[in-house]
Amino acid sequence: MDFTPPSIQISSIFPQIALVVTASILLLAPLFTSRIKREILAVIAVAGLAAALWAVIVLWDRNLTGFNGTVLVDNFALAFTIVFLVGALLSILLSLNKVEAEYLNYGDFYGLLLLSTVGMIMMVSTTNLLVVFLGLETLSIALYILTGIRKMRIDSVEVSLKYFLLGAFATGFFLYGIALVYGATGSLDLIEIGRHIQKSGFSGLMLVAGVLMLIIGFSFKAAFVPFHMWTPDVYQGAPTPVAAFMSSGAKGAAIAPLVRIVIAGLPLTESEWLTVLWVVAALTMTVGNVVAIAQNNIKRMLAYSSIAHAGYLLVGVIAGSDLGQSSVLFYLLVYTFMNLGAFGVISYLGYSNKEENLKIEDYRGLGYRYPFAALAMAVFMFSLSGIPPTGGFVGKFYIFNAAIQAGYVWLVIIGVINSVISVYYYLRVVVNMYMRESEREVMVPKASIGLSFALLFAMLAVLLMGVVPSSLFELFQGSILASP
Repeated sequence: MDFTPPSIQISSIFPQIALVVTASILLLAPLFTSRIKREILAVIAVAGLAAALWAVIVLWDRNLTGFNGTVLVDNFALAFTIVFLVGALLSILLSLNKVEAEYLNYGDFYGLLLLSTVGMIMMVSTTNLLVVFLGLETLSIALYILTGIRKMRIDSVEVSLKYFLLGAFATGFFLYGIALVYGATGSLDLIEIGRHIQKSGFSGLMLVAGVLMLIIGFSFKAAFVPFHMWTPDVYQGAPTPVAAFMSSGAKGAAIAPLVRIVIAGLPLTESEWLTVLWVVAALTMTVGNVVAIAQNNIKRMLAYSSIAHAGYLLVGVIAGSDLGQSSVLFYLLVYTFMNLGAFGVISYLGYSNKEENLKIEDYRGLGYRYPFAALAMAVFMFSLSGIPPTGGFVGKFYIFNAAIQAGYVWLVIIGVINSVISVYYYLRVVVNMYMRESEREVMVPKASIGLSFALLFAMLAVLLMGVVPSSLFELFQGSILASP
């Protein structure tokens, strides 16, 4: 009997290799010397991200497969990888503003952050459901630890345990869904599953239940309603750079395989499935925006805001068209810049390991005492609310346009109404910064170079993507998936 050796194609995982090697160095370096500075560790982490980005550029347009087809490196996966790398870079820069007591070991912090990024890349670089599961667990386990990395803070330990327990519960749904889908179709590959559905039809309790459980698993990571309840507590208790990283990276990691399922594995031709996702998107946008109005803690407000933005992204997924896919990519990148930028300002004000100044009222008079931080926060708030000429406005325009062209007019109307609602709580921050007098003196030390650069870079990116979005959008249009 002839033996055919498996096709490895090691170049298909160059970005992951670069990040794993860098993470290993970061985790092991403090064992050999206790005097290594956090700035040096940050430089090593940034070098690893740069190497991964270089690998993405090399792999662009090559459409490689590796490991017997379980790894797929197409432009769709690489575009999402760029978003994850940008989010990790900004999170590293944000962390440089924290005092040394904030994290007991910066090597652990940066190493786990890079390993979490590896999990995100694994999830988008495959059509195999089992590899998606491995990526999901790599991402999740690192985030569980990062959430509770401040071991002396009882609130961080509490939310880390809550996140772990709920995440394990959602993982069980996801894994059981994989088993049911495999039992119904005889395959773990989304392409083969799609072909089976086109040939035999989307029917049978096992297949329907399996797909439902897969959607539940992704919904938990993306914080879709009704699987969003963990989000505000975890964002509030987690270190600010970790909350910032989770808000963009984990969301994108859940959205990307969901797009693959919609386009390749489960073409949305059944009105029942469209109705389910339609309702989930509408509820996610509405619950996120309405509950955010009542929040006085700015991290909880941004947590509910992230839930609402997950609903906007789901609108683009539901559109199911080429325009919808490229709109999701564009909006996710804009969201990464504006949301991590907003968390950067929070990190700047909550400078100590007690994270003071987290109430919206603490921002009163900020525009006069700290003009650069206030200007950056104002730009991010305008962009999150979708006010032109920011990238947030253009991103929402692209997503709503794709949904209208696909015939989801009422869903777009709900989205626009929710965008109007969100203006209230976003502009409340701006009003407090520029139109309210401070009731107490807020003293903040000088921002680090890394944090200042992150805020400036994010602010310029948000403005440029709002003024000249066409080049980047055309790049993402070259990254769409083709229907099987």
